[in-house]
Amino acid sequence: MKLDTKIVRASSKPDKTTGAVVPPIYQTATYVLEEVGKDKGFDYTRASNPSRQLLEEHLAAIEGAKYGVCFSSGMSAVDSIMKLLKVGDHVICSDDVYGGVSRHFNQVLVHYGLEFTYVNSSNPESVKNAIKDNTKLLWIETPTNPLLKITDLNAMNQIAKDNNLLFGVDSTFSTPVFLRPLEFGADIAMHSTTKYLSGHNQIIGGAILTNNQEIFDKMKFIQKTIGAVSSPFDCYLTMLGLRTLHLRMERHAENAQAVAEFLESHPKVSRVAYPGLPSDPGYDIAKQQMLGFSGMISFELSGGIPAGKHVMNNVKLCFLAESLGAVETMITHPATMTHAEVPEQERHARGLTDGLVRLSVGIEHKQDIINDLSQALEGA
Repeated sequence: MKLDTKIVRASSKPDKTTGAVVPPIYQTATYVLEEVGKDKGFDYTRASNPSRQLLEEHLAAIEGAKYGVCFSSGMSAVDSIMKLLKVGDHVICSDDVYGGVSRHFNQVLVHYGLEFTYVNSSNPESVKNAIKDNTKLLWIETPTNPLLKITDLNAMNQIAKDNNLLFGVDSTFSTPVFLRPLEFGADIAMHSTTKYLSGHNQIIGGAILTNNQEIFDKMKFIQKTIGAVSSPFDCYLTMLGLRTLHLRMERHAENAQAVAEFLESHPKVSRVAYPGLPSDPGYDIAKQQMLGFSGMISFELSGGIPAGKHVMNNVKLCFLAESLGAVETMITHPATMTHAEVPEQERHARGLTDGLVRLSVGIEHKQDIINDLSQALEGA
């Protein structure tokens, strides 16, 4: 079955009771047992729910995974992965990582005895040099948030296997349409389903996909024990969004390519990060391992912070908002929004300047997006 068909039909089964094409929402907390010790596969929704199970099976199918586990947010999924570790363990993490992840690592998990080293994972030698005797996990974002750095997953897999490390990839920006990390040897693929997978700015969610039975069993145990689970209604809404994922991603990528080329040629833009541009440092690797370049762009204006603020305060079509990956185009200032809690010195060291603008290109007509950016840039 081709991926496009899987995305639409992977777990689409008519309801056995009524024949309904859209599965019902199992909005229930508990289930009646047939007799003591015998149930129909469900006993309590924190542990399992038919709506959530359907979503988990669907995500696993399109990711090419054996198992899927859904959580209430992308961050709860990340946190659950970290619970595979123990006191004294060391994690190597991409340096340009979502601000919520570095906040969790630096301000919460360090107090529980975990160690973290941030490296430019676009450079395999930097990753190798960061390995210590207690290193247990290699955590990669590709493309990264917000600088869109590309990491060679084949190289990371070799490093992980040579050093007996768990290998996890946050593939939120790519989605399974454009990149499936398990095919490159990753043990875990993680998504914030809040973003492209649901695609409509209406739910918060996260997912972990794996082919490893042991990891799956541990994730299901953590899911049940912690209870950071997606509600049945959120799972239903995510399923509705998923069925058009391939069509949306094609449009996101087509629009982003046009917008990136426009920005790169604009005299007031000093730098554009988009892996679909031949000038981008990650272009060659992205072209090898991705089937498309997705819809995220970062750019910097020649006028620095004042120019960036002017653009963001004067767009009319683009929404000045947190988050990404929805049908609407959204513009964000990472330094004061998504990455505000990353220390300034650390931000600047990894290239996340105060004048950087992140753009999540939606599925509106590309010319309307370009026209809006063009008028906003006029006074910058």
